[in-house]
Amino acid sequence: MTGSAAGARTQEQMRQRNLSEVLRRVHKDGAVSRAALSRRMGLNRSTIMDLTAELAAAGLVREGVPDGRGRAGRPSIVVMPERGTVYGLAFDVAVDRLLAARVGLGGRVLDRREAVRARAGVDLEDVVGVLAAFGRELVAGADPGALCVGVGASYCGLIRRADGTVRYGPHLGWVDQAFGAELGAGLGLGLPVEVGNEAHLGAIAEHVRGAGSDVDNLIYLHGDVGVGGGIIVGGKLLDGDAGYGCELGHMLVNPFDGRPCLCGSRGCLEAEVGEEALLGYAGRSDELIGRDGIRAVVALAGTGDARARDALDRVGDWLGVGVVNLINLFNPALVVFGGMLRDVYPGAAPRVHARIDAHVLPVSRERVRLAVTALGDDTTLAGAAELAFANLLDNPLSTLAALR
Repeated sequence: MTGSAAGARTQEQMRQRNLSEVLRRVHKDGAVSRAALSRRMGLNRSTIMDLTAELAAAGLVREGVPDGRGRAGRPSIVVMPERGTVYGLAFDVAVDRLLAARVGLGGRVLDRREAVRARAGVDLEDVVGVLAAFGRELVAGADPGALCVGVGASYCGLIRRADGTVRYGPHLGWVDQAFGAELGAGLGLGLPVEVGNEAHLGAIAEHVRGAGSDVDNLIYLHGDVGVGGGIIVGGKLLDGDAGYGCELGHMLVNPFDGRPCLCGSRGCLEAEVGEEALLGYAGRSDELIGRDGIRAVVALAGTGDARARDALDRVGDWLGVGVVNLINLFNPALVVFGGMLRDVYPGAAPRVHARIDAHVLPVSRERVRLAVTALGDDTTLAGAAELAFANLLDNPLSTLAALR
């Protein structure tokens, strides 16, 4: 390859990286001015204008003048995601519910479906049947000519990312279930289904557009029946050698008198703070289960019910032990609580903070914040949407060319 050819190739690679970065920023921020893109990317305005014009021609962004100027002078053109041209399909499989959504660039949910999932053991065929039907409905409801650019799914278990196989889903007995392949076949779109662990995807979602959008180091703890976690370090997901890392729910917190865990151990974080523990301590194991049961205990504790208050305190104490270990290990700027922990944390916060005050190193304690998810019950669904858009954001024009 001649020097000029190599230079041209390098220049083209740089252009592709810049197109990706512009689209990624617009996807994350929703609307951003050319001037802001120029400052943040360190590129001159004419280069930014060329990049945004190319993305607009591809139907990925649109440009316009902001409604209010706010200051004198010529307003900078604002670049916004074009939501009618491309979309992603996002699916979320929790222990007791199934969600599906058509999502536009910028993370806006354009249409959605939801169903109850019975806690009935290995139910791959049922789950795929419901979600595939939802997906076909969502595709049929899209604007004429709109293009599905990817499919992402969140599942409450250990996932082999290479093919979307659920290696282990303890609470309903899934072992080596070909979830991604089966859902892809049911959808019939000719697109692979990218599957991720729910807590890992929740961490990504909170970092991209949730409570942690302003930090690069955060920990996300997700409660369902059990507890999972995701860790963002330097803006990247920490997922281990094979993608099975950060199983924070199986961090040992009570080695001497721990409750039994489905993993076969005792005293794991999820065994001490999960649904079964809270309902058991509150004496409500035979009543409501799931999110309704958790919320009932929290509500009772708020009215002064002694047994519910004690249950919340006990769970909060063990949750605090887990959070202490995580803060001392990773020095995050933020710890986010999602899933059923979003309901538990406000009432358990005094016990969690007491543990932090007593056991976290002062240098790590002085800056860390604790918060509930900013995305509500859609945190893991939003993470699945990020999987759906991953290829497009990495290579905008070549991805579109391959799909059209």
